[in-house]
Amino acid sequence: SGKFYQHATTEASQATLASVSPVFAVMKFDKEGNTTYFEKKKTELYQELGLQARDLRFQHLMSIATRNNRIIVRMEFLKAVITPEFLLILDYRNLNLEHWLINELASQLAGEGQLVTYSLPFEFRAIEAILQYRISKLQGRLNTLQPQILETLEALVDPKLLSVDRSKLHILLQNGKSLSELETDLKVFKETILEILDEEEVIEELCLSKWTDPQVFEESTSGIDHAEEMELLLENYYRQAEDLANEARELRVLIDDSESIVFINLDSHRNVMMRLNLQLTMGTFSLSLFGLIGVAFGMNLESSLEEDPRIFWLVTGIMFLGSGLIWRRLLSFLGRHLEPPLPPHVPAVLKKSQPTAGRVEIKNNLKAETFGLSRSTLTNQ
Repeated sequence: SGKFYQHATTEASQATLASVSPVFAVMKFDKEGNTTYFEKKKTELYQELGLQARDLRFQHLMSIATRNNRIIVRMEFLKAVITPEFLLILDYRNLNLEHWLINELASQLAGEGQLVTYSLPFEFRAIEAILQYRISKLQGRLNTLQPQILETLEALVDPKLLSVDRSKLHILLQNGKSLSELETDLKVFKETILEILDEEEVIEELCLSKWTDPQVFEESTSGIDHAEEMELLLENYYRQAEDLANEARELRVLIDDSESIVFINLDSHRNVMMRLNLQLTMGTFSLSLFGLIGVAFGMNLESSLEEDPRIFWLVTGIMFLGSGLIWRRLLSFLGRHLEPPLPPHVPAVLKKSQPTAGRVEIKNNLKAETFGLSRSTLTNQ
């Protein structure tokens, strides 16, 4: 009874595992570009392909690996298995992915629009189509971000603005995050391709038809080296990714420079307001200082001066004149201390004794020092 119960429990557990086994929606492309659709369980699929279960595991990071004369490509939402005879796209149910699969991939796999005079093996066309799809997606993301970032920076760097629009800063922050994600994806793409290029054995393993098709093997021995063709193919897309990374890096530098300019503009406006506040404080101090005379005459103390009708205008004039003189004196003191210092003087004897190269070097150093001093003065002002 116990053995029967144990056997029934094992069968039930196996049936449960089989029922919950993931089912892949598969799109199959052959060498002529013909397309078929079917659904198959993961266990049946990796057994038919001669792979392991971990080879068909979902993974968002990009990877290109070879297993048992099969090429497994994982690339964000795209998961593909390439053989010398066909290409399998797993879980293709994505609107953007379906558009690419139906309208572009079939014609590329059939060999339409090739620039070479001889036909490359099927795995070359499949790898090139997948890498081209990935590069075009990255290029599209960069083309979308670039005008938005430039437009936002142009609005923020305007020197006439006394304050920064927070909505523009929010848009720039979101675009900066998207740019960082794009730079990360480009870095992963480049590192994946570079790892393959550094290993000659991996490049040889990617040439599947070289070891299965006798005709391709004869072509490789007769002078058409398919390993070199594969290396050139990967280098081409590595160079395209490098160009996109350089453009993204230029955008990042532009954002950092614009951020510095925004801070300089804000500091300049802040310094203007601080200087105006300081001037008004000086004026208030001057009026308060000579206002003590009016306070003295306003006390309820009798003197002989209040009997003279001209003394009011005399004291009032002295108060305003003294306040104006003190305020002007304070402003001249403030302006004298805010003026940029003069560059150091070079004696004439030193100029004559220095050779031409030394004079040029001293001149460049003086220019650099003067530029640094004027820049610091501009920041303070």
